Amino acid sequence: MTEMPFALRARSYWKLRTRSLPLGERTVLMGVLNITPDSFSDGGAFDSPDAAIEHGLQMFEDGADLVDVGGESTRPGKHKPVGIRQEIDRVIPVLKGILRHRPDAILSIDTYKSQTATAALEAGAEIVNDVSGFLWDEAMAQVCAGARCGVVLMHTRGRPEEWYSLPLFEPNQVVPHVRQALQQRLDDALKAGIEREQIVLDPGFGFGIIGDQNYSLLAGLDGLGGLGQPLLAGVSRKGFLGRTLSPLYRGKDVPADRRGNASLAAVTATILAGAHLVRVHDVRPSREAAAIADAILAAST
Repeated sequence: MTEMPFALRARSYWKLRTRSLPLGERTVLMGVLNITPDSFSDGGAFDSPDAAIEHGLQMFEDGADLVDVGGESTRPGKHKPVGIRQEIDRVIPVLKGILRHRPDAILSIDTYKSQTATAALEAGAEIVNDVSGFLWDEAMAQVCAGARCGVVLMHTRGRPEEWYSLPLFEPNQVVPHVRQALQQRLDDALKAGIEREQIVLDPGFGFGIIGDQNYSLLAGLDGLGGLGQPLLAGVSRKGFLGRTLSPLYRGKDVPADRRGNASLAAVTATILAGAHLVRVHDVRPSREAAAIADAILAAST
């Protein structure tokens, strides 16, 4: 009998601001907490601090290992930049509120602005998740190096308002492009004084990777393992899943809040392809899917 080939994950410790998080033994779940009125998947659902705090705490109860708090949506084609003061005012009460109820919680700040990152780290965040990979704010690398916090460097191709007008890749071009771009982001971060142990890489599904190109990226995700860093995959509720489902719904694109089953399938696939962490909206079912995927990986060693 021929065994199915799965990407086996290297084990390591992710160095955060005040502690370390083991990676590779089982999948780490990052819950998504959007404190915005216009996020593509749940805009406005957790717009008040009390609602956001309650949801963040519930995600930990449901099995999240960490929660990623964001105050600005990067919704494709409809991105509306948020001022630094407004972003800080959105996220800081939520960060502090979650930590007040759960002091041991690991929180990440989803921002590309160095001033927001600084405020969040001072409020107790352990990780900076920068969708631009330090490209959109030149001070961000120094902030993260100085704080010695965990860092997620994402590959982003262009700006949100440009994504739908970017030229398409051939299927075999997607992974090489992402690998080269992430290698550059990694090299620049190391030169800025960030330690390798602080860095997780995110290939950026949907961030300038258009439509079915995301399946090429997912199918070739194990090809990014050669970068030598843990990988985070964020496929939850992404638009390419809804478009794939449309023939099942009379040709209509399936809205984000009805992409749950598709998200679980895609999340499972990323884990089997080598993702150490997954960024998800629906924590409990994702925790269950990850448990099965982890058992498959354990059986294949």
